[in-house]
Amino acid sequence: MTGSTVSMTSSTTSPTLQARLWMLQRLSAMVLALCVVVHIAVIIVAVRNGLTGAEILGRTRGNVAWGLFYGVFVLASAVHVPIGVLKIAEEWWRWRGRGVQLAAAAFGLLVLVAGLRAVWAVTAGGTP
Repeated sequence: MTGSTVSMTSSTTSPTLQARLWMLQRLSAMVLALCVVVHIAVIIVAVRNGLTGAEILGRTRGNVAWGLFYGVFVLASAVHVPIGVLKIAEEWWRWRGRGVQLAAAAFGLLVLVAGLRAVWAVTAGGTP
């Protein structure tokens, strides 16, 4: 079964860039893990207390702390997701070169814009 696996060095990115991407993905994963735990805990508390969607929005609208928290959540996602998409495209689909890098970056930008728009809607009280 020679050639059935793809090493991290088979990428078209330089070893230095690969190392940076690896580190960024691990750091963003740590932030995401913390954010997910807080987010799930908040959901559990809200459900147990019988809060409605309107009551939850009443607590998040105008709340800078929740805006900052979810802003960090979105930023970590926008860093983490495109790196994973890039690696999947390179390793599973054998897509190499500038095109895959641009596609992954565009997907990350989409995650960032959509996420920040959602944060704005939930904390500022409307669509931007």
